[in-house]
Amino acid sequence: MTQHLIAGWIVRSSACPLLVLALLSGWMTGCATSEESLQKSKGYYQEGIATLDHDQQKAFVSFQNALRLNPNNKEARYGLGHILALQGKLPQAEGEFLAATKLDENYSEAHTYLGQILAKQGRWTEAISAFRQALTNPLYATPDLARFHLGQALAHESDYQGAMEAFEDALVVNPPNVPPALLHLELGRTYYKLGFERRAKESLAKVVTLDKGGEHAAAAKELLARLKP
Repeated sequence: MTQHLIAGWIVRSSACPLLVLALLSGWMTGCATSEESLQKSKGYYQEGIATLDHDQQKAFVSFQNALRLNPNNKEARYGLGHILALQGKLPQAEGEFLAATKLDENYSEAHTYLGQILAKQGRWTEAISAFRQALTNPLYATPDLARFHLGQALAHESDYQGAMEAFEDALVVNPPNVPPALLHLELGRTYYKLGFERRAKESLAKVVTLDKGGEHAAAAKELLARLKP
């Protein structure tokens, strides 16, 4: 999550309007103040990122300060939404991610996180729409995250063909952002649901190899035991 936040940029406001020549001095001061607020907002955002892992409350305050100075700071809204999600405040987190996507409809990271929040609330149709919206941006740096969550949501809705396609598409992203063992486990489960036993065995065997002694390997072995020898 942190790497997505660091990769962002600050949305700058439009130039102050020149009303009349008599107010030229005031206009210049207003623009300077606006620019100063933007820079301070950026500074608070960076402060929030720096403290996020070890002082969540301080990071929360920093993101709030960033938004106070620049309500259009989409990364600060994402950061605030992340903390709210960690605290289990899903409706509030949803509001922050929605606000971030309204500021930038191509903000794929926010669409993906929004989809996860919607899924946690059992709003699967909306979650699927959010994940698909994230994938409309060809510049999305980590599309396998959205594809993985899309696959899970489609599988929950019994669209196993769609889930299979989403998981397979996620597999081709390099370097991967989803643990390969987890991705192969979900794909193996989907193959199993579709009756593709050979493919299921192959995917589940990869899980056992990739996650030796781990919980994903244990789940894969349990499912392998149900398949015909």
